[in-house]
Amino acid sequence: MGQREKSSNNHSSRKRGMGRKDQKGGRGVDRDSNKRNQSNDAANVKSASKKQSEFEHQNQFVRKEIDPETSKYFSEIANLFDSNGVDLEERSVICGNALEETRGREYEIATDYIISHVLQTLLEGCELDQLCSFLRNSASVFPAIAMDKSGSHVAESALKSLATHLENPDAYSVIEEALLSICKVIVEKPLEMICNCHGSYVLRTLLSLCKGVSIETPEHRGAKSSKALAKRLSLKTSHSDENNLEFSHQGFPDVFSYLLSGILSCSREDMKYLQVDQCSSLVLQTALGLMVKQDDELLEIIPLVLCCNSANGKEEGVLIETDVAKDILESLKDNSFSHLMEVILEVAPESLYNELFHKVFKNSLYDLSLDRSANFVIQALISHAKNEEQMGLIWEELAPRLKDLLEQGKSGVVTFLLAASQRLQSHEHKCCEALADALCSKNETRISIAPRLLFLDNYFYSQDKSTWEWAPGAKMHLMGCLILQEIFKFSSELIQPYITSLTSMKPEYTVETAKDPSGARVIEAFLASNAASKQKRRLIIKLRGHFGELSLHKSGSFTVEKCFDACNVALREAIAAELLEVKADLLKTTQGPYLLRKLDIDGYASRPEHWKSRQEAKQSTYNEFCSAFGSSKSNFPKNTFVSDAPEDASQDVEVENTRKESDHRPTSGVKRHREEHARDKNVSFAGGKGTKQKKSKTSEATTDKPATKKKPFLSGDMIGKNRHSNKLRI
Repeated sequence: MGQREKSSNNHSSRKRGMGRKDQKGGRGVDRDSNKRNQSNDAANVKSASKKQSEFEHQNQFVRKEIDPETSKYFSEIANLFDSNGVDLEERSVICGNALEETRGREYEIATDYIISHVLQTLLEGCELDQLCSFLRNSASVFPAIAMDKSGSHVAESALKSLATHLENPDAYSVIEEALLSICKVIVEKPLEMICNCHGSYVLRTLLSLCKGVSIETPEHRGAKSSKALAKRLSLKTSHSDENNLEFSHQGFPDVFSYLLSGILSCSREDMKYLQVDQCSSLVLQTALGLMVKQDDELLEIIPLVLCCNSANGKEEGVLIETDVAKDILESLKDNSFSHLMEVILEVAPESLYNELFHKVFKNSLYDLSLDRSANFVIQALISHAKNEEQMGLIWEELAPRLKDLLEQGKSGVVTFLLAASQRLQSHEHKCCEALADALCSKNETRISIAPRLLFLDNYFYSQDKSTWEWAPGAKMHLMGCLILQEIFKFSSELIQPYITSLTSMKPEYTVETAKDPSGARVIEAFLASNAASKQKRRLIIKLRGHFGELSLHKSGSFTVEKCFDACNVALREAIAAELLEVKADLLKTTQGPYLLRKLDIDGYASRPEHWKSRQEAKQSTYNEFCSAFGSSKSNFPKNTFVSDAPEDASQDVEVENTRKESDHRPTSGVKRHREEHARDKNVSFAGGKGTKQKKSKTSEATTDKPATKKKPFLSGDMIGKNRHSNKLRI
């Protein structure tokens, strides 16, 4: 309640989380150099504008003016809350009385620019029964409220306030009834709300609430979160937990199914327009994202969204017709549709993914990779490749054109190609060789591979590539650094040219790399690889004299920590001595206390000999562990307490660098994550494992029940709910 009181003091300003900047910027890794072309098809834009104007024309509500007495009443309430002179009990009573005053005038009050702020505060501070009563009374005009610039904030506040009451299990039935009353009105004319910029946002909130998913995520706001991008680059660890939605409560699955089936049943004729409209595309993306791993339902929904045939029993390979495949291929160059297709590829069951791969994308990968919008779809397609066969087909189309892709600024496609190769353990050696050939001609030495990747754009944009040299002071290329990070995930036997190139850089170049936020992650990825200990120490030695300076920066502190873990006792002592010199300044930073505690700098300052003996004991213990059990078969972090002996070239055990690659921003002061995730080779990405488990669970759950014919998801029927007399079917 304290937070609600605080928010009431700022009723005159809109909440930051309510912003609706959808799909702006880059949701893919090429966002810096390739922004989405939002006007690819003039005909589609013209058709979309015409269609949207029709929906807006249908939604013309006559709004009555608020009488002065009512305005004064709500103004007095706002002043009362601002003064903080109301206790919690009185506040609840005031909220209830004020909400009762809105009965019959919900639309006029919620859409008033001034009073709507006060109404938001009331909805956040009222009791559950008062909140549900307001929603039931305003259900008939809820879509109109949601589509208004001011009213949409009121609708958002009401739904978010509902979510706060879900901690009480006894509140579910009351909340479900209120949500159902709203959904019944929405499904009557859903297109008006879907295609409205404000209504679309509210509808996505409603879908998330009904599904039980947190509504404070970047994906809900239309942005591609860094977690989703990191997942694409590291599917080896994350695919086993693909359904990584943040479930905050059990949700209302029946209401969700009723709402979604009602929306889709009314959208079949207009689906081609909804695919390319920004607002409606976001609703479809949200709905599909919430259905992840529900393969049976997705086999009904995705074909409908793509204007294909629905699934016909258990028969596979007949969902996408030839003419439909051509339409999909053309639409991929549309900004909104490409966003939608990304989500489809992420959640599609394996059978549907295979059909999309062969009927839509095959033999078109390179051309699509060059498009401003479609190249992001290709990134999603590659990152979700299921098997070596698909990887082989991708390789045949893209491998001969890697240099062209890099020259055209489509390095994101190359990054995901490397990640997929490493994840599926297919074409690994060929990928490393092809990338090296793209960066160096046959008569050139490969000693310059790492510098050229660090300054990828700078190198390819230079007029004379043969005379290109290190670009001092220039910002390192984000995607080039990500490519190097992916390279160092491969077995060291395959990437010796890259290791040699990185460790052979001049000391001043190595220091500059460590100071750059993107370059620092490259060094960390190398130190976390299974390269030989001597090769790692060769790089660490070049940073001597700069560890204190690096530790004062957020990005550099992680590099110092990785160097400490990867070197021998003598180098650790040198690092500790440098950090001790800057201890006073380091304590003033955010990361300083943690780093000093992790490296036990106080212990080194007070008893250096004892500190050194403890470090030697730790390294000795690790060496004994490796000799007894083998570092290649254990889950023990192999970048910690490294011995002087060369390490076994294995990628079975791999400690991820403390930050996921895709959380990176090409600016300093980036928030860094310290969690380390051990990778397990046994976690395979075959696509069928999760399906088999799901089917087995389903069969176990239904063994004791009589065999019944399963109702289609799009029937619009709420299971076990007699109050739904109107069953919507498609």
